[in-house]
Amino acid sequence: MHKKKTKRPWAVFIAIILAMITGTVLGDKQTIFGVSFYSIFDTLGNVFLNALTLVVVPLVSSSIISGVAKIGSEGAFGRLGLKTFAFYLGTSLMAILIGLFFVNLIAPGASHIAPQVTAGEEIALDAFKTKIAIHEGAAFVGVLMQIVPSNIVMAFSQNQMLGIIFFSLLFGYAISKIESHNGSILLGFWQGVFQAMITITHIVMKFLPYGVFCLVAKVFMTTGLSSLKPLSLFTATVILSLGTFMFVGLPLLLRFVGRVKANRHLKAMAPALVTAFSTSSSSATLPITIDCVEKRAGVSNRICSLVVPLGTSINMSGSALYECVAAMFVAQAYGIEISFVTQFLVVLMALVTSIGVAGIPSASLVAILVILKAMGLPPEGIGMFIAVDRLLDMCRTTVNVYSDSCCAVLVARTEGEKNVLAMDPVE
Repeated sequence: MHKKKTKRPWAVFIAIILAMITGTVLGDKQTIFGVSFYSIFDTLGNVFLNALTLVVVPLVSSSIISGVAKIGSEGAFGRLGLKTFAFYLGTSLMAILIGLFFVNLIAPGASHIAPQVTAGEEIALDAFKTKIAIHEGAAFVGVLMQIVPSNIVMAFSQNQMLGIIFFSLLFGYAISKIESHNGSILLGFWQGVFQAMITITHIVMKFLPYGVFCLVAKVFMTTGLSSLKPLSLFTATVILSLGTFMFVGLPLLLRFVGRVKANRHLKAMAPALVTAFSTSSSSATLPITIDCVEKRAGVSNRICSLVVPLGTSINMSGSALYECVAAMFVAQAYGIEISFVTQFLVVLMALVTSIGVAGIPSASLVAILVILKAMGLPPEGIGMFIAVDRLLDMCRTTVNVYSDSCCAVLVARTEGEKNVLAMDPVE
């Protein structure tokens, strides 16, 4: 049993190291039989990612519906919901303030000269401007329209997670209030769907090391290790901030609020964290996150089925931290003095926009453009760090997933659950 428990994480770590070496050595020009290695890894990686995201919508909906139906019948939904949102807002605010502290302390943009925008970069920036023109309204006023969709079938087909979550919360609550016989039938159905999705996830996870290898190799083929050199100070600031939040801030909460061992929880979440790092998608990692929180950390399905899927859409602590550091970096690079009031605006906007950030790779770029425009900073500033965004996305997605799991543990412990992280995780 012990060998089986440690085999998968080690296989994934080895796959990541080999992928970094392979991608850096091959580059994106090498071919075999006329087909580039990049296209091969890109295709195989996307196939794996599609297989993983295949279960996300039915998993989220069935998990929340069954979880809320059970909680609603016990009369505890309001209390649990309040605790969940409180922990999520609290951890995101902590992450942003940590990022703000380090970006002011290190000032990575102070020694970085804002580059002249080339014609090629103007084309890329125009594409980003078009993207933000479409999405910036949705980050604020339009988010309300996403929460309450007019057509739930369309919301499911277009992966509109906020609308799906709202409907699932409402539907689950309704099940808890209808006649017991019909309610039990519906609850049994959605619990069955949830269990089936978890089973499919286990099948897909057998190919995790191979999928991770393809995804990471593709990234290093285009960026390589050299891409970190011109932005080493910015990269170090982001990683130091994320690391402080993940290995200092969250463990303190686990220790003094949850009264559990932080290193035990880190070990329990290992499979989900390596998946998050390799896929850069908290949505794609969701099935593994739920499995780790429930089976390895010992959080009850009653709490896990509500807190974790909800956190995947509204608790982007790592993304919020990154947005704050990136906006301050651009301001420093352009020599713009940022007052305390403006920094407070950055904190507030990073907190708000992180809620609407999709759990997909590089989604934070849209939110960063919203913040830059609101601060009066040139949107072209995003071009100064976009080369390393994909690599840093791996890190912040890992933090997002770990933060979600910590909140689930904290909610469970405050609800009086005794078996949470009571012993080392087992398969």
